Amino acid sequence: MCRPGQSGPTYESLQEVFDRKPFRPAVNLSNPTITNISFTLYAVLGVNEKTQILTTFLWLRLYWFHEFLIWDPEECDGISKISLPVNNLWSPDILIYEFVDDDVSQACPYVYVNHTGHIRYDRMLRLVTACNLQIFSFPFDVQNCTFTFGSYMHTIRDVRVKPALPFDEMSVNSKRYLEASGEWELVVILGEAGILNFGIDEWDIITFWVVIKRRPILYVVNLLIPSSFLMIIDILSFYLPPHSVDRASFKMTLILGYTVFLLIMNDLLPSTANGTPIIGELQLLHMITTLLLHSGYVPLCVPELVEISECVRAIRAHLTMLQREEALQDEWCHVGYVLDFLLFRVYLMLITFYAFVIIFMWCIWMYQ
Repeated sequence: MCRPGQSGPTYESLQEVFDRKPFRPAVNLSNPTITNISFTLYAVLGVNEKTQILTTFLWLRLYWFHEFLIWDPEECDGISKISLPVNNLWSPDILIYEFVDDDVSQACPYVYVNHTGHIRYDRMLRLVTACNLQIFSFPFDVQNCTFTFGSYMHTIRDVRVKPALPFDEMSVNSKRYLEASGEWELVVILGEAGILNFGIDEWDIITFWVVIKRRPILYVVNLLIPSSFLMIIDILSFYLPPHSVDRASFKMTLILGYTVFLLIMNDLLPSTANGTPIIGELQLLHMITTLLLHSGYVPLCVPELVEISECVRAIRAHLTMLQREEALQDEWCHVGYVLDFLLFRVYLMLITFYAFVIIFMWCIWMYQ
């Protein structure tokens, strides 16, 4: 491919390679072209729980062997590597099956070609991929999203895909270069080679599992801590003396404040059709329990259940009826105190369980 006194392959020899661009670069077409794939996750740009979309930015690197681009460096003035326009060479049609948006990434116009015929192609990708997001453990949730790399047209007989690096090395490199200090951080990148069956054809694929976890400090400060203060105030309000303080009015004011707080914090809570976060469920349970406690509590006196229809009676009969009413009021007050005691203990158990669940999820998040 080189002439004496010329550095690098000649234009005429390269033109012959360029003319073969529509054809796979294999002398024997029965031998598949092996494409090696590796990537480095550079940033997690966003996670949309409602649309189940993950947006990431990564550096993709592809390797393949071109059997018609081989030369001897000694005959080419020691030139062992050149760069060529990618549009003039055959390249594997590798794509990501979970991609759900237009590719607006900036493409690299050149590839590096080694004298042995091995080609390296680097490009940056802004990925918008579908991901099954589970938000039950929000804000201590860990998401596992898949990137499936494979050829679109070439079956396993034409193109094979393999990892260019060990999966743990890709994970270490991604953690090293992950510069975006946003809401998410990388836990690990796992991978597995497989075969996709569709009809009578098979495609060679590589599936990567990208595990990320949320940094919860924003939601702890703006959601959990204020919510905990409201719950503590609600618990302490049960120890107010019912004879001297209008506890019912205080409880209704507290419920109103909690409702306003939930409306303000509604934008912080993710929403999907698959379910709701456990924090939202526990907050709803807290409000329902508080309402039940308020409705079940009976203050000092119960309204008269039976009106006195006779206005004129004997003094003795009138006094006897008053005594019966007072006894009935005392009985209802006693029942109200018992219900208040039992429901308050149930409420304390639920709040304690809620606190243990939050602490347990936080511990799991820290050790992942």
